[in-house]
Amino acid sequence: MCSHTGVRWSEQMIEASDGALPGLDRAGLVRSVQTPEFEGVTFHEVACKSILNKVPENAALPFRFTVNTFRGCTHACRYCFARPTHEYLDLDAGADFDSQVVVKLNAAAVLRKELRRRSWQRDVVALGTNTDPYQRAEGRYRLMPGVIGALTQAYTPMSILTKGTLLHRDLPLLRQAASQVRVDISVSLAFTAADEGARLLQKQIEPGTPSSAARLNLIRAIADSGFAPHVMVAPVIPFLTDGIPVLDSLLGELADAGAVGVTAFPMHLRGATKDWFLSWVAQEHPALIKRYRSLYGRGAYVNPEYSRWLRERMGPLVAKHGLAGANRDRAVPAKPVVAEPELARALTLF
Repeated sequence: MCSHTGVRWSEQMIEASDGALPGLDRAGLVRSVQTPEFEGVTFHEVACKSILNKVPENAALPFRFTVNTFRGCTHACRYCFARPTHEYLDLDAGADFDSQVVVKLNAAAVLRKELRRRSWQRDVVALGTNTDPYQRAEGRYRLMPGVIGALTQAYTPMSILTKGTLLHRDLPLLRQAASQVRVDISVSLAFTAADEGARLLQKQIEPGTPSSAARLNLIRAIADSGFAPHVMVAPVIPFLTDGIPVLDSLLGELADAGAVGVTAFPMHLRGATKDWFLSWVAQEHPALIKRYRSLYGRGAYVNPEYSRWLRERMGPLVAKHGLAGANRDRAVPAKPVVAEPELARALTLF
């Protein structure tokens, strides 16, 4: 890579006094960096010891392992369920989660080592389950090409979930990978681009994310690359994004963009995330605060009545727009789009 950006980045290194960041010291802190391109954000670069995370046996998920290249996220989504994980680093789940971002510099190298273990069974590895692998900082750190290459070389299927349009950059690499292993790509989008109120709400609740229009363009690009894009219409935010006109508009946009299926579920507010989100509700929508406290009175999840109501509302809309996922297994081209030697080099450059 060109050295100029690297030099500017290196010059932004800040010193942390011994013991000032005990949680980060435990995580293998190498250095902390600030840069004008990310005003108010500190990146804590770490050398991780492991990167493959095994999902608990009792988790009802379609994958057994995850990889997260970052901890913390500049998307700054108010509702993010991963916020409480920052407390393990002795950081807070609110502003620190948005502005104190941990970067696992050696993610690809550690992953390659872990995938070489004889015990590895080539289970599906999910990317983007905790924090977004294509948040803005990925444009600088370029961790994902190495991760994709490591998984492909180990013949390990992968799934990606993102709000980040930086995925555009890696579509050629993912297309190549898909000639070797299964690659599923999902985009998270819960706000229609057609409604001005929804656009404003998205900027308030997800201030660091690409616009809905930009993510619709990403979905088109994914479909044009031969993949069958799935969309997480999540979270559906009670009383704010659960109206039929809003959902109908969004699903229509997704179908037009080439999505083949959607999954929708209501927002859940785990741990410190609940206070962080409800503080925003109290400020911006004070008339709703009592309704939220009632809806989430049992804990992190909405009551069963609301979940059932939302399923019944979504069902006809999903059917109307043909988003039940019947084409989810549409194959990408079976042959690589480049010659085999070129493919091998492309997957080992990182």
